[in-house]
Amino acid sequence: MKIAIYPGSFDPITNGHIDIIERAVGLFDKVIVAVSKNFEKNPLFSERERLEMIEKSVVHLDNVVVDSFQGLLVNYASENNAKAIIRGLRALSDFEFEFKMALMNRSLKDEVTTVFLMPHAKYTHLSSSLVREVGELNGDVSKLVPSHVMKAVKEKFGIE
Repeated sequence: MKIAIYPGSFDPITNGHIDIIERAVGLFDKVIVAVSKNFEKNPLFSERERLEMIEKSVVHLDNVVVDSFQGLLVNYASENNAKAIIRGLRALSDFEFEFKMALMNRSLKDEVTTVFLMPHAKYTHLSSSLVREVGELNGDVSKLVPSHVMKAVKEKFGIE
């Protein structure tokens, strides 16, 4: 069974993330969408909220599992028998950081391969931080995230 991990903070999950997940499920038998517990970040949504938003967003995909982890990603991948780590590349600016991470992960666990996927062009500008910023300023995020995520963003910022 070909298993891949798609890690991230997903704070919140966006249509770009979902596009990457949908592309990955066509390549792998099982995709684990894994929320990373990063204690250095101060997320808008709790881990539980992010897991629930992701689960609702991928309910239509049979071979997707939603989980969370902390520690080294390559160790988590090995614990789950994953041979690949999925990373999305939106623009050239993402590449240098992702390339360095892929090389570090390879040096730690050579048997785990990083696979870069590009989202649809309409999502290349999209990030969770932009969704949070636009949402906080009462902007329309309806084309950027699923409706249940849009509702959650509005609730977080006390917007009706």
